[in-house]
Amino acid sequence: MTTYHFIGIKGTGMSALAHILHDSGEKVQGSDVEKRFFTQKALEEKNIPIFPFSETNIKNGCTIIAGNAFSDNHPEIKEAQRKGLTFYRYHEFLGEWLKQYTSIAVTGAHGKTSTTGLLAHVLDASYPISYLIGDGTGKGHVDSKYFVFEACEYRRHFLSYKPDYAIMTNIDFDHPDYFTSIDDVFHAFQEMADQVKKGIIACGDDEQLQRIQAKVPVVYYGFSSTNDFQAQHVRETAEGTEFDVFVRNTYYDTFEIPMYGEHNVLNALSVIAICHYEDMKTETIKKLNSFEGVKRRFTEKQIGSQILVDDYAHHPKEITATIDTARKKFPDKQITAIFQPHTFTRTKTFLQEFADSLDLADQVYLCDIFGSAREDSGKLTIHDLQERIDGSAILELSNTEVLLNAEDSVLLFMGAGDIQKFQEAYEQELASQRLASQRNDIMNA
Repeated sequence: MTTYHFIGIKGTGMSALAHILHDSGEKVQGSDVEKRFFTQKALEEKNIPIFPFSETNIKNGCTIIAGNAFSDNHPEIKEAQRKGLTFYRYHEFLGEWLKQYTSIAVTGAHGKTSTTGLLAHVLDASYPISYLIGDGTGKGHVDSKYFVFEACEYRRHFLSYKPDYAIMTNIDFDHPDYFTSIDDVFHAFQEMADQVKKGIIACGDDEQLQRIQAKVPVVYYGFSSTNDFQAQHVRETAEGTEFDVFVRNTYYDTFEIPMYGEHNVLNALSVIAICHYEDMKTETIKKLNSFEGVKRRFTEKQIGSQILVDDYAHHPKEITATIDTARKKFPDKQITAIFQPHTFTRTKTFLQEFADSLDLADQVYLCDIFGSAREDSGKLTIHDLQERIDGSAILELSNTEVLLNAEDSVLLFMGAGDIQKFQEAYEQELASQRLASQRNDIMNA
């Protein structure tokens, strides 16, 4: 029996895949940098060994799966190639693994992770399934009927997959370090559509997705009456959002989700469409209302009068959606945005769009640009963005106490880098403040 060795096992996709193989009865281990990541705890709970990077980790009999962030010059990759071991990149292995199941790929510029999590939640309530979510969550089952997975368009990696079905949430220009234009992105999605075997569920409100030509049936969803699945009479409740669904202009049923914002209604509508297409019971689909969310997608924590939210938003449209969700869920609170741009190329490309979206908040704090593994420097600085947002300020790890001024506010910590460290520093500041207050109370008693 081979041992699957993951090079970069703490990455979100890599850790999720490691969970799937482990749950399916395979022997799994991995290596990574020694810095602690949020994906690490779940791996440790399953006793999956995690080693520091070293070529000594690469032993005969291993099957190597390497994360896409690491070049062929990585010591472990070079050692695996020297030994002639079976070697895959993450997307290559995933493309092979999913062939065992009825596979459903979830792809799009925005909303992939939330939609994948939502679909996995609904199916998992009724079927033995496997799923891979881009927040690092994965589950395998030896008797899986469905395999639900997030398919990323970056560097056209999703072209390694030939899924039975694909949910396409939207097409938008992102990853400007790789894609050259919106047309370049569209062509990548068109190539993906050509590889789908049974059917595509696409957002018909998205202009780019309307252009997709497919060899399989395309079912459209959205708010427009021209869609096959249409959401009408959307209304916010104390628990979330309720809406009616019409299938080809005929009332189907009413659904509830414990989230706010039109983007979340669209995500849910795509799940309703694929489940209906697969002849699932309405009672099964209605399990949407018990979804608890995915990691780093509007993850809330209340401390005193403040709501602290951790969110992965790193594109202007995602920031807009996150602020909109906060406004609808907490209409009586001020919104404070704390944003860390991710990559210099993205920041430069969308500089004005970032400013416009952040302007929707009542107060804006900016953190230094986070350079990815593929890009760690640039001439642009965070001050270039600050100049475009009136009243914005720079937030340093050493001065998070300024956030204490945002009383009775929602604090949105947004970014795809390590924005969590700013939230953690602020929570430590809050804890220190509480401790100091308790000491004063004791002294004055």
